[in-house]
Amino acid sequence: MLKRKEFILGAAVGLTFAAAATAGGVITWPGAEAAPAARVGQLVPSAGAGAVAFAPPQGAPLSFADIFQQVAPAVVQIDVKTRVQRPRGVFQIPGFGAVPIPGAPGGSGEGEDNSTTAMGTGSGFFISGDGFIVTNNHVVENAEEISVKLSDGRELKGKLIGRDENTDLAVIKVEGAGFPFVSFEEQSEPRVGDWVIAVGNPFGLGGTATAGIVSARSRDLQDQSSAYVDYLQIDAAINRGNSGGPTFDIYGRVIGVNTAIFSPSGGSVGIGFAIPATTAKAVTDKLMRGESVERGYLGVQIQTLSKDAAAALGLNENAKGAYVAEVTAGTPGERGGMKVGDVVTSVNGEAVDSSTELTRRVARARPGDTLRLEILRDGKRQTLNIRAGARPSEAELNGSDEASPQPGDSGVVGQTIEGLTVTPITSALRQRYSIPNDMEGVVVTAVAPRSEAGKMRLPVGTVIQRANNRVVRSEADLKAAVDEARSAGRPGVFLLIRVQGTNSSVVLPFAKSE
Repeated sequence: MLKRKEFILGAAVGLTFAAAATAGGVITWPGAEAAPAARVGQLVPSAGAGAVAFAPPQGAPLSFADIFQQVAPAVVQIDVKTRVQRPRGVFQIPGFGAVPIPGAPGGSGEGEDNSTTAMGTGSGFFISGDGFIVTNNHVVENAEEISVKLSDGRELKGKLIGRDENTDLAVIKVEGAGFPFVSFEEQSEPRVGDWVIAVGNPFGLGGTATAGIVSARSRDLQDQSSAYVDYLQIDAAINRGNSGGPTFDIYGRVIGVNTAIFSPSGGSVGIGFAIPATTAKAVTDKLMRGESVERGYLGVQIQTLSKDAAAALGLNENAKGAYVAEVTAGTPGERGGMKVGDVVTSVNGEAVDSSTELTRRVARARPGDTLRLEILRDGKRQTLNIRAGARPSEAELNGSDEASPQPGDSGVVGQTIEGLTVTPITSALRQRYSIPNDMEGVVVTAVAPRSEAGKMRLPVGTVIQRANNRVVRSEADLKAAVDEARSAGRPGVFLLIRVQGTNSSVVLPFAKSE
């Protein structure tokens, strides 16, 4: 099991897979077949003067050189200049670390320009002959200046046309015509084991090619973008500076846009991720037309209903869906009647097996469309018809983040239940842990280290809002829910909790009898 992982993103951090067709066409793959008599690793006579040549296994390409030669002109290097905030009261000595200087400029004055410029680099590729270029959003999102370096050495000024932060895609444009370009492949989906080629700008070394295979499909990067993207996993070497470059099949068609690597060290370990061509084309087509990418929105926080959660709620162990952990006030979800504790099982007749599926089905809707949601509420099936809203930007959604809980107060007295010491919410606790004024529940003020709760590392300051999907207003409510779950023979109690300003659901297992 991996104990540490990093998904690396950034203008100079990511990946690239490239090698494409000229002018959007398809190239013929020479050497697609090995010599008829050759076996894996067999030396066979060559056409030369009695020399021998190594014949590749059946189906393996003899070389990627012809593909690279034809597609490389469509791949570009993207250099960006951004403005970043400089730490106040710090003086940078060339060749040394940052040294705090008491009373240094910028330490306290208002209205001062306390920023500095920074350079970043990534990759991209022409998607049309009139200068449209596809890259990653994280390469250009904060750029003040964009410079595009072509394979022939020319440098052109780039203009941001549009970007979509939810899929990490962006389109820029350079002035001119007749640029070599490549095309997205939408018809033939890549299979695990298919060859891929990457051409890009790792570490600023433009015109670099690597090759490998599709090593997996439908990968989840466990971040916001994965709600909208089933990533391709590829093993062609990609490194810093490859972000935004294309992934090509052996016919020079773009099958993906590289966006992240999985690495414990920051360098390539043979696991990279690309946005599939079907997703990339749909988004970039809109951006090229100057349109924004709109997605449907309900305004609820959801989680996948796990088997443990289903069992703790007394549902069938095969029950699937998305559990509603929070409903934001004033959103389409609240207006449409959604409530905390609902389990959404389908949207417009399409089954929902996970929170990701619900997010994608809602996102496909246009603002104003009516969504028919089948839900489980208190074990009973209901139907809600909700008019979808327009999803706000990530900055708008994250603007209401609340402060993190502070260390607990050992002087608070409460009742201990299943290793958790809980107490009703008081005005002092509400202020200390930034608990919203309209939130009900009990606050965790202590956790027994050797209890099941201790093993889960639930932090002090956690607010328990619901137990077994019933509102908790007191210690007695929590105790009653625990006793009920135990009497029913369930493995634990299902809790809706709030930690660091975010709602989530957990199953607190019951301690086993000795």
